[in-house]
Amino acid sequence: MRRNAMPVALHRAVPALGLLLGACSPISMFDGLVPKDGGARQVAKGVSYGEGPRQKLDVYAPTGVAQGPRPVIVFFYGGSWNSGSRGGYGFVGRALAARGFVTVIPDYRLVPEVVYPGFVLDGANAVRWVRAHAKDYGGDGDRIVLAGHSAGAYIAAMLAVDDRWLGSDREAVRGFAGLAGPYDFAPFTVGASIQAFGDWREPAETQPVTWAGAGDPPALLLAGAEDSIVRPRNGDTLAAKLRAGGVPAVVKRYPGIGHIGILTAIARPFRGKAPVVDDVAAFADRVTRE
Repeated sequence: MRRNAMPVALHRAVPALGLLLGACSPISMFDGLVPKDGGARQVAKGVSYGEGPRQKLDVYAPTGVAQGPRPVIVFFYGGSWNSGSRGGYGFVGRALAARGFVTVIPDYRLVPEVVYPGFVLDGANAVRWVRAHAKDYGGDGDRIVLAGHSAGAYIAAMLAVDDRWLGSDREAVRGFAGLAGPYDFAPFTVGASIQAFGDWREPAETQPVTWAGAGDPPALLLAGAEDSIVRPRNGDTLAAKLRAGGVPAVVKRYPGIGHIGILTAIARPFRGKAPVVDDVAAFADRVTRE
């Protein structure tokens, strides 16, 4: 009976996550409940990439012996640009590290402390830190895949397709994997997007679809078919722009999965619901080998 208690509690908790998280606020309680992947460990915690209290990151790495530096995944969590904490995403860090990637999960400044482009600037600074310091944790700073969920997927997408942020460091970005990302959501009609972007004079400048095109890294755009918070059409629109520029872009929708489900499917007890970890790991492995 004791062995079954954890799975039952988790399965009861997941439907409530949608109510607790809204559009992806912290999931520290979920992270504390789920069993973590073996073959991975946290190798750095609260490392500063900037001067602010939210400009810190955690690093996860595989435990096995590697021949040469490993590729790196930088994962940005979601939270409507106004909530979230890296401490709730150990299950993501360990899941991807167990697949052979040095995995970095940064915090970034949130609304109302900043509005656009503050959180994108923080993302860029985190990636620059990764490129410079990945070798200290067994990673290859010239083989980076940007990934994220929801608002974090937005940040990762902007860094991947818009060279205003990373400049020459964008050459280290080999691919972008977005989970339930908003890439084409102007004009702003939802409170969170109004607060984060509403003061920008040219809304189109804030949208990944505006900048996507030739020369961008390959993209994997994942969504839950039942997502009612960030509509799956966002991935379709971004993929069309990338493909028009000759950039490989794969779109995949998971049946029966919603906005939160695509994230919780990364955790071990819920991987049968959608192969999110398999898909992201296979993509990241391929683009970092090419």
